[in-house]
Amino acid sequence: MALIDPTDKPSAPASPARLLRPRWLTLRVALVPLFLVQAVAALFFVSDIVFSVLGIEVTPINWKLREALEIAAALGLVLGLGFGAQALLSARHEAHVATEKLRRASTAFAELLSERFAEWRLTAAEREVALFAIKGLTLAEIAGLRSTSEGTVKAQTASIYRKAGVSTRSQLVSIFIEDLMDEPTSRFTEVRTAEVQSPKRAVQGGR
Repeated sequence: MALIDPTDKPSAPASPARLLRPRWLTLRVALVPLFLVQAVAALFFVSDIVFSVLGIEVTPINWKLREALEIAAALGLVLGLGFGAQALLSARHEAHVATEKLRRASTAFAELLSERFAEWRLTAAEREVALFAIKGLTLAEIAGLRSTSEGTVKAQTASIYRKAGVSTRSQLVSIFIEDLMDEPTSRFTEVRTAEVQSPKRAVQGGR
């Protein structure tokens, strides 16, 4: 029978700060020197005009050196244009990813609402009231939206709390917050467990 070292532990996950650091931050730091080069190149090209307008006499430089400077300045502007386009595309990609994550989170929250409401066996009216309550509306606002009295809304709210096993609105909201927090945690735990068990099974099979 193969022995498993009880001290074996899954490797620590990457630092949250490293995982959450946006990629555009690194790109922005890399673009700073290039922007400086662009500024110098632009200044070089407009320097003659500025000096002429201001009446400043400048000693001419060697034509070979001037051509080399003009080529370098032009390359700096072209590279800046290319990296600027890349930064724009990267920013648009980040915005798309963030929008997609928000959409998935909204979908997941809607699914949790539906599952909990079905589990608590809320009526159609109670579901609507519960949804308004979770959104933070007051009893008067809910009554106005549903064209009913505050007393009716209060009775429906009390019924919702009783079925959900809570006594306040904050406790009701906390149920869904805990559901959203527990779901990613459980999935991460399952993945890490599978990663740890796979190498051990391979070692056991080799023995």
